[in-house]
Amino acid sequence: MDRKQVLHQFVQLYALQPERLSKQVRIEQALRQAITEQWPTGLRLPSHRVLAESINVARQTLALAVATLLSEQLLKTAHGQGTWTCKPAAPMALASTNTQLSRRAQRVLEGPGASRVQSGAFVPGIPDIAQFPMRKWRQLYASVTVPQNALLLSYSTGGYGPLKRAIRDFLARWRNISCDTEQIIITDGTHNGIELCAMALTDVGDTVAMESPCYWGARNVFTGAGLNIEMLAWLPDKGHVLPKITNNIALAYLTGSHHYPLSVPTSAVDKQRLCEALAPTYIVEDDYEFTRDDHTNLLFEATSERHLLAGSFSKMMFPGLRLGYLVVPHHLSGPMNRLRSELFREGRMLEQAVLAQFMFDGDLDAWCRRIQRDYLGRQQVLHDQLRSLPRVRYVSPPCSAISLCIEFEPGVNDIALAQALMKEHLIVRPLSPVCAKTDPRVGLVMGVGMLSGETLVREAQRLRRCLESLLR
Repeated sequence: MDRKQVLHQFVQLYALQPERLSKQVRIEQALRQAITEQWPTGLRLPSHRVLAESINVARQTLALAVATLLSEQLLKTAHGQGTWTCKPAAPMALASTNTQLSRRAQRVLEGPGASRVQSGAFVPGIPDIAQFPMRKWRQLYASVTVPQNALLLSYSTGGYGPLKRAIRDFLARWRNISCDTEQIIITDGTHNGIELCAMALTDVGDTVAMESPCYWGARNVFTGAGLNIEMLAWLPDKGHVLPKITNNIALAYLTGSHHYPLSVPTSAVDKQRLCEALAPTYIVEDDYEFTRDDHTNLLFEATSERHLLAGSFSKMMFPGLRLGYLVVPHHLSGPMNRLRSELFREGRMLEQAVLAQFMFDGDLDAWCRRIQRDYLGRQQVLHDQLRSLPRVRYVSPPCSAISLCIEFEPGVNDIALAQALMKEHLIVRPLSPVCAKTDPRVGLVMGVGMLSGETLVREAQRLRRCLESLLR
């Protein structure tokens, strides 16, 4: 790889980083991504002066970023001899004879999981963290971190009361749900809530019904819990495809008001028909993404004895928050709260207190309204670029969510497409791995959280050109 190519790739990756980040952080992320995904080990970098001039930053700023990568052992240097890349060792793959992990763990690791790449153009599932009002968040954090609030450093038995009240009021405003605070269980994000449902409501070997395509994370949680998974295709224009014979269904896991990964509104009527046919003992809806006006798509009823609702603040605010909630029937509230405390131990009281005040002050409502307007505009830009591609069956209509899905004609290898696009630093997920074996749909799932403005327009055009070439 010659010096010109190295500089070109570095400049390109730097330009993709959110502009609200500091220059040093943008350099760190660009170099980290290049070293782990693009450059070989032992590649000698151009001088600090040349790298700094290529992106128009001070040499000291670049030197500080390089120092961070040296401390992470992604770069190595020798006085007067230059700087070289040092790619981290790849994790050892599970061998067929490996008995160190359980069969359940191996099944989870063999299926689709979280991408090692969590930033970049069109990475799905990541909200706009660059525009989040972090200054207000820091102010609230400082206001609760005082000696008088020492109890916030202790365990959180049942969750922080004010946060439960804030969630209750938020659900009333945004989801038209009237529930009691006793029905709300604070979780460490959606995965933790789904795991709690699996532990509390099913036994190993029970059957859970899921829609196809599904959210891979939920499927992995159920696989790890030792459950049998029955996937049933959902076609937005036709409803669910039901099998002739169904096993006893302990749990039905359904998408909330907006389907992920298809990125289209769901149908309460379709979900009701499915539940009437399957007769599951319990029904969990995952309100992964939603807007203020789509609550009629929910099947959830707060007064029901078998309906549960899972929600997360990670997709609304920022992924590192790792706070969510479950709304459960009254008779399950006490037992599930105690079970969560015994299995996972409860904490994060400081974050819960900050989030509660953020919600009481109206900042979460204001943020949701603002960013959802932005997402709608971004989706329109991407939709306009993708809808005329060859071999495209369907592009999800623009909406206020962070995800968009494009479905291709049969015969397109969406896994190979995603891999080829990753080499161009265009990060998407293939659709087929999260579909049932009897569901032949192929496509790509992408997000609009990491790009905006002229950068989004430029990268959307580049994505279209790459796809045009690959599809032909």
